[in-house]
Amino acid sequence: MKVIAAMSGGVDSAVAAARAVEMGHEVVGVHLALSSNPQKYRSGARGCCTIEDSHDARRAADVIGIPFYIWDMAEEFHDNVVENFIEEYAQGRTPNPCLRCNEKIKFAAVLDRASALGFDAVATGHYAQIQDGPSGRTMHRAVDPLKDQSYVLAVLNEKQLANAMFPLGDTKKEDVRKEAKARGLYVANKPDSHDICFIPSGNNAGWLRDRLGGESGPIVDQEGNKVGEHQGAYTYTIGQRRGLGLSVPAEGGVPRYVLKIEPKSNTVVVGTKDLLAVSTIVGEKPIWCGRPPVFDISIRGFAQIRAHGAALACSYIATDTSITAILDEPLLGLATGQGLVIFDGDRVVGSATVSATE
Repeated sequence: MKVIAAMSGGVDSAVAAARAVEMGHEVVGVHLALSSNPQKYRSGARGCCTIEDSHDARRAADVIGIPFYIWDMAEEFHDNVVENFIEEYAQGRTPNPCLRCNEKIKFAAVLDRASALGFDAVATGHYAQIQDGPSGRTMHRAVDPLKDQSYVLAVLNEKQLANAMFPLGDTKKEDVRKEAKARGLYVANKPDSHDICFIPSGNNAGWLRDRLGGESGPIVDQEGNKVGEHQGAYTYTIGQRRGLGLSVPAEGGVPRYVLKIEPKSNTVVVGTKDLLAVSTIVGEKPIWCGRPPVFDISIRGFAQIRAHGAALACSYIATDTSITAILDEPLLGLATGQGLVIFDGDRVVGSATVSATE
């Protein structure tokens, strides 16, 4: 097959590209330029949008012995990931930009371009496994539970999954680094990327305040009594405790948490921890990772709402427009806008964007 190896400049994508070559595929390395001015997003080695990363990717391609190109995806990334991130926070939701990037850029946009150029698949350094069986192609958790990325890949639809390759899913991260060193790859000991790649220094609140303004407003309790003041409701998220700076302590000194964000009135509502408990999660715009489940019946499974969070036992009901998950045990601090991913054991069933909780 003709394969595009998406090379971020890190150790994982470099080893994935090398493995794709060893599988006998005709491989071309591609680095995605996500900003016309990389320093506008992040400098240093903690993101995946830097000039240094593009140089590291090129060096890795040279060692592997494959052609290498840089694809300009800056416009697509800004429109589909950065602008979506800003809009979601402006509406009082808490988005996951990695989910949107995988959905809109690393697979949708890259696959479209790769297909137009005659390529058959896209290989990445993500940690997940693909299996082909009687019911079609399915995606499963990686062997390494600490690096498993099936949650952020759950936005892939059946067509995208059919053209995806994850060569590292059966390997632990420590062994990937050893392999990179044995292959003579410069990035063998390069630190993993952290935080949101397009936000300098990881200061999400400051970055949002620069773009949405810092209009102050009230922090109120559930009865509507003002207990403090904030500098931008969108800089908070559900379940947050730190950084509230409340002037009036709760009765008995009980800590308070963000319960609700009301962007129209620019108000943050706080209350005690027990009020964060959620038992029912509703997700909209579902994406089925392979064959869809049977609609309109209750099915046992597991729900995960954070990339590194636990998978919680649940019963879920799927339709063509929603997923409703009823948890066996309550979950604390869930915000709308986050990703709801449903698993059947270690198999990814699908994902949706959290639109409501009870």
